[in-house]
Amino acid sequence: MQSFKVGFIVFASTGLLFLGACSNQASESSSNPSSPATENTNKTQPAAKTETSAHGGSHGKNSQVVEVGKYHLELVPEKEDSATHLDLYLQTGDKHEAIPNAKVTADVQSPDGKQKTVPLTYDSEGKHYAAKLDKGAAGQYQVKVTANIGSEKVNGRFSFNQ
Repeated sequence: MQSFKVGFIVFASTGLLFLGACSNQASESSSNPSSPATENTNKTQPAAKTETSAHGGSHGKNSQVVEVGKYHLELVPEKEDSATHLDLYLQTGDKHEAIPNAKVTADVQSPDGKQKTVPLTYDSEGKHYAAKLDKGAAGQYQVKVTANIGSEKVNGRFSFNQ
């Protein structure tokens, strides 16, 4: 008789835990019907804000923007016949003023896994940094831009398809 009571308590407790978990999930999905029931509610904000092509004053339809602190980095990859032309707009402040005196490099990983570091040089006419990337394998390229601005180091991550 004693083991029957213990078994019943364990069974009832398990059932209550199960019902509590189901009702919690049901209330979350009913409070926001457009979100899936499997949505992760423990979200963290990224260190940098990324925007693509909806950015006001964008420099191209393929441009990608990363805001890092007070800095604005905008990468514009443009396909050419034998290469991809990379333009990087490195700007600061609310008015997005160009920064002409930074040392900028791009670490590019091709779809086949090969890595290459490409220096970007400043084009004073266009007020941006530029480099040409030889045509390589088709697919998605990952780009990490590093800008040394005085004593500060700013990084931005981008990707593009070639």
